[in-house]
Amino acid sequence: MAAARNALIAALDVGTTKVACFIGRIDATGQVRVIGVGHHASRGMRSGTVTDMEATEHAIRAAVETAERTAGETIRDVFVSFSGGLPQSHTIGVEVSIAGHEVGDNDIRKVLEQGNRVRAETPDRELIHAIPVGYTIDGSRGIKDPRGMFGERLGVNIHVVTAQSGPIRNLSVCISRAHLGVSGIVLAPYASALACLVEDEMDLGITLIDMGGGATSIAVFYDGSLVHTAVLPIGGGHVTNDIARGLLTPTAHAERMKTLFGSAVPGANDDREVIDVPQMGESDHGAANHVPRSVLNGIIRPRIEETFELVRNHLRDSGFDKVGGRKVVLTGGASQLQGVRELAAGVLDKQVRMGRPIRLSGLAESTGGPSFATAAGLLAYAARAPIEAVLGPDDTGGTGRVRRIGRWLKQNF
Repeated sequence: MAAARNALIAALDVGTTKVACFIGRIDATGQVRVIGVGHHASRGMRSGTVTDMEATEHAIRAAVETAERTAGETIRDVFVSFSGGLPQSHTIGVEVSIAGHEVGDNDIRKVLEQGNRVRAETPDRELIHAIPVGYTIDGSRGIKDPRGMFGERLGVNIHVVTAQSGPIRNLSVCISRAHLGVSGIVLAPYASALACLVEDEMDLGITLIDMGGGATSIAVFYDGSLVHTAVLPIGGGHVTNDIARGLLTPTAHAERMKTLFGSAVPGANDDREVIDVPQMGESDHGAANHVPRSVLNGIIRPRIEETFELVRNHLRDSGFDKVGGRKVVLTGGASQLQGVRELAAGVLDKQVRMGRPIRLSGLAESTGGPSFATAAGLLAYAARAPIEAVLGPDDTGGTGRVRRIGRWLKQNF
């Protein structure tokens, strides 16, 4: 259900390079105002999966404590982003008999429950999202609200997103160790899309690419609904590691050079601009190498190009290239690298714009950019309550899902 007016909501984006916590309050108009922000370097995650539980717990605590201090509030529960566990996305269709009578709430409840029963899951995978993407009556498609219509059979297509149970449980344990409950788990690109996309883009077809530190994730929208999602295990951290290995420099210096001097497209003066490259194990600044900027960019470009080629191939192979339209929105920290937008347009052959949170107020310039799109989108998710057949953790505090269709119907119809 959508959060109540004046309610306090909290978001926790646990990424490979940073953990971000946003605390927001919903005003009388239903808009979210951010009142607290905290972030901390992440040391215990790799490609969206926990690799060090103690380090992840520490980063979560630090980010949450900073957000609580700036908000002057204490939070108990958070909406959490997730991009690990090899997410899989597919659509299932189900039908139930309505025997010619008028479609009502009970019929919608019945067909959604039927979808929950038949969805394809294995014991080692867990449901994250189950989103109705279109109803049918006697085979007639394109129906968003079937109530009041007549027919013999009512059908629904449900977009189901699942992930491996182990990584979800590991992340949930880290959060519980920080004395927080989980209000809901949201796939990271879905959250970013809710923060950055406008309604017309979602209706006409759009592909969002969230370029994080450890993974690049994809969300495809059409007719107002999320219809496909995927996570590719390649991100901005791989670019940093390429620079560190190629120039034999510490990772921290590689990240700094990437941010200050790096570009995904060549510049006219790259051969003439010289960069100091500190060497690993050398404390003497005079031992630094001096390389043209063209060498640095020659390391960056192939990895960014590979990333977009993987995205292009995935969209083509999954059949969602055309569904996602002729436009791409880039977000995430790695998308801010100079030249990424131009390279994406060339490789994907689509119009590209940069995405930043547009549905929240109270964000500072430093926290209102692409790097914090997922955290912002989690607040938008909590406030907006997108239509889902299944929502939230169970009442016992575990990560299993429970049906909340009755409340969903009251909220959305």
